[in-house]
Amino acid sequence: MTDSTNLPPTCLVTPEPPAGKPFADFVADLERSLEAGVRLVQLRAKSLTAPEYVVLATQVLACCRRHHAKLLLNAPIDVVHAVQADGVHLTSTRLMVCVSRPLPPGLLVSAACHDAHQVLQANRIGADLLTVSPVLPTATHTTAEPLGWLRFRELVKLTSIPVYALGGMTTGCLADAREAGAHGIAAIRSLWAGTVESS
Repeated sequence: MTDSTNLPPTCLVTPEPPAGKPFADFVADLERSLEAGVRLVQLRAKSLTAPEYVVLATQVLACCRRHHAKLLLNAPIDVVHAVQADGVHLTSTRLMVCVSRPLPPGLLVSAACHDAHQVLQANRIGADLLTVSPVLPTATHTTAEPLGWLRFRELVKLTSIPVYALGGMTTGCLADAREAGAHGIAAIRSLWAGTVESS
């Protein structure tokens, strides 16, 4: 597993690229997030075709490199290798079918967890970081039942892997997240396009 001291306190999960708009606009918004201090990015673009995702990921990686930020791809492992990104983010579904760690040491493996079973599976495969969600009510997953800080704390205690609280997070939640055992927070809207909210 990675040294948690190398992981920043915030992780940006990108929104879906707007349909019909050039990737350059998306990358420009990302650049503003990086200029505001984001240093860990998960590229989540499920609306794109596989070839489109590779094109965007290549542009996003170049942008991240300029700001010394790490890029995780929410994509198949072969795409991570092809783009030469810093690691992979496994959805909970992909996490649960892993029989071993999908990337070698030196590359990051992030995993999405929503319950104890998934956290324990992340332990088994040797993930480097986790997102545990949804902690609070969120505009992007309105039907999901929030965990709340108490249940979040219980899940964090099941692992020594650095955990990012996800769901309804802003940088103003960072102190609460750390008090509950998190390494940091992950967010979409509050960290996107230079709109990083002060704590």
